Amino acid sequence: MTDHYFESDLVKLHYYKFGNGPQAMLCFHGFGMHGKQFRLLEDTLGKKYTFYGFDLFFHKETKLQNQSLTTVKKGITKPELAALVLDFCKHMQIDRFSVIAYSMGTHYATAVVEELGHLIDEYIVAAPSSINPGALVAYFSKNKTGNKLLEKLVLSERALINMLNIAKWCRLIDAPGRQILYNEISTEQLRFNFYACFTYLRFLETDETRLVKSLIENHIY
Repeated sequence: MTDHYFESDLVKLHYYKFGNGPQAMLCFHGFGMHGKQFRLLEDTLGKKYTFYGFDLFFHKETKLQNQSLTTVKKGITKPELAALVLDFCKHMQIDRFSVIAYSMGTHYATAVVEELGHLIDEYIVAAPSSINPGALVAYFSKNKTGNKLLEKLVLSERALINMLNIAKWCRLIDAPGRQILYNEISTEQLRFNFYACFTYLRFLETDETRLVKSLIENHIY
């Protein structure tokens, strides 16, 4: 496995490359993870695919060229994400590719299928929050009041801890779940990343009709 950067006007994108197969597989990890999440597939599928595992926005080594709060609030659209993927593929001389994604990463993969279905062979997702993100995610990401509340919460470590404690007290989460969530927001940078993921990706909302049409018309498996 090797690690690399791809730089555009939008982002300095960090990614890992592993496997040496003839087919390209773009990998989109879950929240709080990194581009190495799918490396376990190399042993069994590394001769079929060359994997490109991205550190997604606000994770690990990937940085927007302008990572200000204003930019985060502006968000990224599906066509903008598709343009980034096309630029990456052109740089890597990739003509066709498949996508694999987990949880938060399915928002990326699904948007790419909607926009670039004519270039895609396979669409593989697990725990697809893009299909059913849940009411809380929709409230914090797309509702103006909810997003403003989330912004206020991430500026206050105590407020977020209190929210986790209340959720535990109401039995919405258990003690291990509370600790896992706390580990994701324990520093100022992590809290900013938490807010940014909700806010920056809000336009990557799945259009199920368009997704199904792309899958069928382009014979994506």
